[in-house]
Amino acid sequence: MKSVLVTGGAGFIGSNFIRHFLVRNPDVDVINFDKLTYAGNLENLSDVEGNQRYHFIKGDICERGDVELAFRKFKIDTVVHFAAESHVDRSILGSSVFVQTNVVGTNILLDVAKESGIQRFLHISTDEVYGSLGSTGKFTEETPLHPNSPYSASKAGSDLLALAYQHTFGLPVIITRCSNNYGPYQFPEKLIPLMIINALNDKPLPVYGDGLNVRDWLHVVDHCVAIDAVLQAGKPGEVYNIGGNNEWKNIDIVKLILQKVGKPESLIRFVKDRPGHDRRYAIDAAKIKNEIGWTPSYTFERGIEETVQWYLNNRGWWSRVMSGEYQEYYQKQYDEVVRS
Repeated sequence: MKSVLVTGGAGFIGSNFIRHFLVRNPDVDVINFDKLTYAGNLENLSDVEGNQRYHFIKGDICERGDVELAFRKFKIDTVVHFAAESHVDRSILGSSVFVQTNVVGTNILLDVAKESGIQRFLHISTDEVYGSLGSTGKFTEETPLHPNSPYSASKAGSDLLALAYQHTFGLPVIITRCSNNYGPYQFPEKLIPLMIINALNDKPLPVYGDGLNVRDWLHVVDHCVAIDAVLQAGKPGEVYNIGGNNEWKNIDIVKLILQKVGKPESLIRFVKDRPGHDRRYAIDAAKIKNEIGWTPSYTFERGIEETVQWYLNNRGWWSRVMSGEYQEYYQKQYDEVVRS
């Protein structure tokens, strides 16, 4: 492994992964390939811009020419594929871009990777492809896929394409499926940063339905460590679930955040539930623990404390993100992106 292409590397998980990977893998070049949609922000990686092993190329996985250029220019031998439309609410409002990016884009990336003869293709997926659980049980890697939203259906489609390329063409594909991530640099449309920022601004905190939907929460740093471990030791053709063993009801997280920032629960507003809202997710991560040796290191108490503090300390970052000013950062820093 000498040259790793990280798609969606300017996003929340991708940028945290690049930062982690550069430290842990001192002999590997990292190429951040990102379209820079609303959720992609190069400011997330301003601290590594001077690293000679870090490179950025603006590109779209749905444009074959962009992908081929990146593979050719940087002699890519490994892919870590984060790039995706990822917000369920947005997929309900309009699903076409989810199918285009998550399915068609992944297909193009797989095809170019196959033709390039790469060593490893790590496809980052989600526990949402499994559907919804009742009050007991956990998702294992053998749980049948039963996606319930346009977003999760598009991710399930990309998972199946990736596995098909492994089976049919021998492309060394590995898939990871993670539970809900949280931590620094998360775009403020997701639950935890949205609630923190609204609370800090004394705005209502919208909670879907009765607030009793349950999610398993995984700190993004733990997720990055797991991805790196799977990249090094995972077996092609296998799926690895990554979870925090940390189930919380949405309403309890909202109340905890209000407590952390010293705001009243009167800010909570219960709103109409979104269509097809999955009730509960829970991950069984025994396989990655037993085969690769990964376990999460963050307790939720530590993780949420650090996350709240990060948003308190980085008001400028999320203010720019929410206003769209972060797009100006790209123009100032990368006004002459080399595309040939």
